[in-house]
Amino acid sequence: MTEPLQAVRWTGDALRLIDQTVLPGRLEHLEIRDVDALVDAIRRLVVRGAPALGVAGAYGVAVAMLQAEREGWDRPALEAAIDRIRTARPTAVNLAVGVDRVRPLVDAGPAAVAAEAERFLREDLAANHAIGAHGADWILARVSRRPVRVLTHCNAGALATSGWGTALGVVRELHARGALEIVYADETRPLLQGSRLTAWELAHEGIPHLVQADGAAPSTVLRGLVDVAVIGADRVAANGDVANKIGSVGVALACAHAGIPFVVAAPCSTVDLTTATGADIPIELRDGEEVLAWEGVRTAPAATRGFNPAFDVTPAGLVTALVTETGVLEVSRGQTPGDDAPSGA
Repeated sequence: MTEPLQAVRWTGDALRLIDQTVLPGRLEHLEIRDVDALVDAIRRLVVRGAPALGVAGAYGVAVAMLQAEREGWDRPALEAAIDRIRTARPTAVNLAVGVDRVRPLVDAGPAAVAAEAERFLREDLAANHAIGAHGADWILARVSRRPVRVLTHCNAGALATSGWGTALGVVRELHARGALEIVYADETRPLLQGSRLTAWELAHEGIPHLVQADGAAPSTVLRGLVDVAVIGADRVAANGDVANKIGSVGVALACAHAGIPFVVAAPCSTVDLTTATGADIPIELRDGEEVLAWEGVRTAPAATRGFNPAFDVTPAGLVTALVTETGVLEVSRGQTPGDDAPSGA
């Protein structure tokens, strides 16, 4: 890439987002200056990915404050607007984490909130690089085949974070070390985050990759075509259960049967110790039209209704390793996020 991708950027008086709904055909940005536009952008997946949502939420508080100043809102109106941002999508815990990180600074003014949001972004970027290093170390210590063949699901790259990636951060680190042969990128239904976004990032990085249908992923694993699966996460429960984009649990089941590692890469901010198990994670149910039509053209009969859960939950027993910026937890062996600090690779 000629310059690092940054899905979320603060301009000083607005939030600048890469519009991920029009990739890979066009690289466009949206300037967000009001709460309605931000909530709409979050719900339409203009900005998506747990860490990126956290950063957008943090900056979004500054957006709400500037709008409040322009439009003369009272404090209850401002607080209600901040709450709307915080709850715009329910499954990814980072959105609430980002809002809560800066909310205590509201009385200090928009500049103070934006400065804290910038610190939050920089922390996430540093965490991403550490995740990449820890994950690559762990994989290379446990996978004997060289170079390594990786499967990934959805998009957990620069577009989903502050600019490097969690699961794709691990992939990028393996590639940089000359230890990566190929990436199988699941297309990821219903909006093709894998074929539109992950493949776009991999192509820009010059990383060899193949896009496959979600339904092909378990077969690819069972045929011995990959050595490890690496995905991101939108929320990790205290017992190690993991919520990620729908289709992840099928990959985990195939990896367990094949005896290869199923690795989850996510920052500590994605770990929610207040959520006991995956059964307590709210699963976003999106508009059924997303699976009944494509670009406005109906692909199912008119009378058919759609069922469109955005996420599934992979039980902790299927998660070989959880990679965070502090190290690696081998979850299926009994280590969970509620334990002491993870071990290094």
